[in-house]
Parts: sequence; structure tokens; C-alpha cells
Amino acid sequence: MIYFFNKYLIINSVFYRAIIAFFLSFCIALILYQKIICWNQKNSLIGEKIRDLGLFGQKEKEGTPTMGGIVMIFSTLIPTILFSTLNNIYVLMLIMTTLYMGCIGLIDDYIKIKHNKKGLSIMGKIFSQILLGIFIGITMYFNTNISIQKQKIESKNSHFLKKKEYGFNTTIPIFSSIYHNHEFNYAYLLSWYNKKWKKYAWVVYIPIVIGIVTFLSNGANLTDGIDGLTAGISSIIFALFSLLSIISSNKIYSFYFHFIYIPHLEEIIIFSFSFLGSLISFLWYNTYPAQIFMGDTGSLTIGGVIATLAIINRKELILPILCGIFFIENISVIMQVLYFRYSKKKYGIGKRVFLMAPLHHHFQKLGYHENKISNRFIIIQMMLSMLVFLLLII
Repeated sequence: MIYFFNKYLIINSVFYRAIIAFFLSFCIALILYQKIICWNQKNSLIGEKIRDLGLFGQKEKEGTPTMGGIVMIFSTLIPTILFSTLNNIYVLMLIMTTLYMGCIGLIDDYIKIKHNKKGLSIMGKIFSQILLGIFIGITMYFNTNISIQKQKIESKNSHFLKKKEYGFNTTIPIFSSIYHNHEFNYAYLLSWYNKKWKKYAWVVYIPIVIGIVTFLSNGANLTDGIDGLTAGISSIIFALFSLLSIISSNKIYSFYFHFIYIPHLEEIIIFSFSFLGSLISFLWYNTYPAQIFMGDTGSLTIGGVIATLAIINRKELILPILCGIFFIENISVIMQVLYFRYSKKKYGIGKRVFLMAPLHHHFQKLGYHENKISNRFIIIQMMLSMLVFLLLII
């Protein structure tokens, strides 16, 4: 096994292309970020307008160039286009997700800089994320190059009968003793009531995909409030998905680690490595004190791409653990808003669960330096990533 693994890494062209794409993406982004920072110092046209939240060191960030997500997208797509197979459905889905969410984020950032600090409305963002979720869900379930709806041929009295298997297999990170290789079919959620309902498994699958895309994209967006936080967390997540893609795309590795084998998946390794290179390059300039921000162009794209990567890898059900920080940040805002409205309606005075939401601002209000908060969240993300990998292989 070790010999084969080493041989695969040395010979396999996908791995070579992924490594080249990683360094190319890193170098492109590193140069462009520096040029944007220098250009903005002279022109001050894309500086961040900071809302006064009463946080320590907040006003010092005024004027820091934003929309760094544009460079992130550009430096990811160039190596992907150059080194991956563009007729691969998975690669096309990731490229479309990146461009679509990048455009939504760009519109949001433009409104913030030129017109309104609040940017695009919450409902506008959610509606755009729902549309992406519908597209991903329909493509994954119904596309003939992806769908696992198979034709089983059974023999009975020398006559061949065709039997359809409905549903969509994914990975569940627990109950390996119940589900073989952690495989779970969405059709099970309907078949327990009526087996004829298996053919409508898409009714369950597509809403779940929509929820994952919407929740994760918003979570990444809300987390982007401290220097180096979103980029640091996302780098670890992309590194893990690169590893999971390598395993899932190979018959021997997937068998050895008890993963679902996914044909034609290997090309997305190049995309993952490219995005990882651009993230690490961004982190070079975004660590405290940040010289550039990714803006919603970057954060919305990161959330959408991570969700799409997980869905493509059939690992979407691990996201509440793997992306626990994004989920908690999102939930903290929902809790804060709902409790404030509830208490105001019941007591006449709005009360809050946290000193400030999202959660990282709560710790800032408690007196923690943002650098310490960011580092500790990144450590937690490392632990979550290791936990997920262990849950998948045991």
C-alpha cells in the first residue's frame, strides 16, 4: 500500500498538475495583492468603510483595501483552466460556483463602497444562494454523468428484468456498523414509509443541498470579521478536501479507507490546490494587522465553494462538524436576533444572548485581542478537521 501510494504521487499527472497549479496560484495572488495594496495607498478608491461597532482598534482599519476576493477568484481560475480537464462536470460546477458567488459578492462590496455600508440586502444574498443550491442539487442528482440511479439486471426464469435503484448515496460520518462504508442513501428517508416513494428522493436531497449552500456561504461571510480568521480556517478545510478528493478518486485508496469511490473526481484536486494556493497567499497579507480584506467577494465565494466541494465529494453531512466554526458563527447571529425580538415583544426591552454577534465579536467585547481569537479559532479548526478524518476512516 505504501509503495503504491508513493508511486502514485510520483507518477500521476493529476498530482503534478495540482502542485504546479498550487504554486502558480500562490505566485499570481502574491504579486497582485501587493500591487493592489500599493495602488490603493496612492488612490484610496477601494478602501473599507468600517461601521462603528465600538471595538478596539476598529478605526485603524479604515481605508484598508477590500475586494481582495477578486484576486482570489482570478488566481484560482487561471491555473484551473490551464491544468484541469474543462469538460469534467465537477470542474465546471466549481468554476460556475466560483464565478456566480464572486459576482454576488462583488455587487455587495461595490454597494458598500459607493452607496450603502450595509451592502446587498440579506434577502438578496439568501435568494442568490438558494438559486445556487437549486443548480447544484439538480445537477448532482439528475446529470447522467453523475447520477447513481443505476439499472440493475436480474434474471428470473431465463427472462431479464430491469430494476431501477433510486436515490443518491452520500457519506454519513457515524454508524459504520449500520451503514456499509458510511454510505447513506437519501431514498431511505422516504422508503421507510413507502418504498414507492424512493423515486422522489430528490425532494429530500435538493432542499438539503440548498440549506447547506445557504447556511455555509452565510457562515463564511459572517466569520470574515477578524484579520486572518476566515482565510486561516478555510485553508485547513481546503487542505482536508484535497486529501479526501485524492482518496475518493482512486479505487484502491477509497477501498482501503472505506470511502465511496467517485469516478472522474481527480480533476477537482487541481481546483482545490489552486484555491488553497490563493488562500495562503491572501493570508500572507491578511494576518494581523491586515493589509487587505477579501470582502464579500471572497467570503461568499469561499462558503459556496466549500459547500460545493463537500457535495461533490459526497461529504456534505460532515459539514456541521468540519465547518463547525462557520455554523456556530451563523447560529450566534440567528440566536441574537431572535432572542432580541422575543424579549422586546415580551418584556418591552430587547435583550441579547451575546455581548455582540457574530461570536468572534463577543470575545472581542470580553477583551480578547483579535489575533488571539483568530489563532484559537484556527486551532479549533485543526482539531475539527482531524476529528472528521478519524470519523470517516473508522
